[in-house]
Amino acid sequence: MADPARTTRSASARTKTTTRSTRSRSSDSGSAKSAQRRPKMDEARRQRLTDYYTQMLLIRRFEERAQRAYTEALIGGYCHLNLGEEAAIVGLLGEMSPGDYLFTNYREHGYAITRGIDPRKVMAELYGRVDGVSKGWGGSMHMFDVTHRLLGGYGIVGGQLPIATGAALALQYQDRPEIVVCTMGDGTTATGAFHESVNLAGLWDLPIVYVIINNGLGMGTDVEHSSAEPELYKRGAAYRIESARVDGLDAEKTAAAAKRAVEVARGGRPYLLEIMTERLRGHSVVDPAKYRSAEEVAELKQRDPVHTFADELKKAGVLDDDALAAIEKDVMATVEDAASFAASSPQPDASTLFDYTYATPVPNDSRRYPGQALYPALPVPASAVSNLATGGVA
Repeated sequence: MADPARTTRSASARTKTTTRSTRSRSSDSGSAKSAQRRPKMDEARRQRLTDYYTQMLLIRRFEERAQRAYTEALIGGYCHLNLGEEAAIVGLLGEMSPGDYLFTNYREHGYAITRGIDPRKVMAELYGRVDGVSKGWGGSMHMFDVTHRLLGGYGIVGGQLPIATGAALALQYQDRPEIVVCTMGDGTTATGAFHESVNLAGLWDLPIVYVIINNGLGMGTDVEHSSAEPELYKRGAAYRIESARVDGLDAEKTAAAAKRAVEVARGGRPYLLEIMTERLRGHSVVDPAKYRSAEEVAELKQRDPVHTFADELKKAGVLDDDALAAIEKDVMATVEDAASFAASSPQPDASTLFDYTYATPVPNDSRRYPGQALYPALPVPASAVSNLATGGVA
């Protein structure tokens, strides 16, 4: 006799594996229906859509240029790109106030640019140069800019969540009006840091928005095979936190959902927002993504948020071919200028290696270079030198 529990779980697994393709089809259908219901275009909305597209294209071309620079050995270490997540980024960050704080993970270049950081400084940081956002010491995964309230990209999966939660607690303690927005990948929701942070936020009514950027893959494993509940926003219910899921390939829908999330956080309650998007390339620039079939790759290209948005704007009469070409020209000029600036920026001097180890001076902090001995070498006795010279014969 078949095991009922095993049979049920197998059926559940089969259902989960179809979630992603079903989501794509329903998303396409929903987009078509929403397009029919969209109100008449006013000038404010026309300008907003143009700004969305311009920012999305800037992220796309910047990331493509960064990928090229990596292959030219101008960028070292790890490098994770936002290709495919452009609409999610501009829709989300557009609803934040300048004073709000942003924490993100290692896939952060697009967030830094959209937050208002000069693309030249972002590219210089990728190159590891002194004019970079973190003076060349952070690189791709560790950008930090207090002026723009970007308090870090974090290389440890989930490492940003406890710190962001602590920042929200500080804002609450000081009775300040700002909020915290903390983004993460879908794989982060399986970590202890996620559950501990969200639990405390719900318990203490912290002003924070946790944002799951769900591109369907935790490195190379899809969500349906790594999470017993693939609808990740539902995890907020365990902590009595309002939550929602939104189509992250649509900047307007993302902005509407983000607006609600920000309002709730500013009102004194946390919020969990899951943004469904895509990752058009591998996990990092060195990942060939061979776990994807040719059919899936072709389908991804059909849903490319930058290209589909350009087509929508043309059909709606917001932009024509000449306007799109002009935006492309301006964006490419910005990106090439950023690359030239980064290439001409000086390398950091080794003497500055320990300048930012601590925020304030710490007694007896170590300033040893890698491989350097803890204590100075003792002088070699003259007799030992003589023995060596004579082959050990007195």
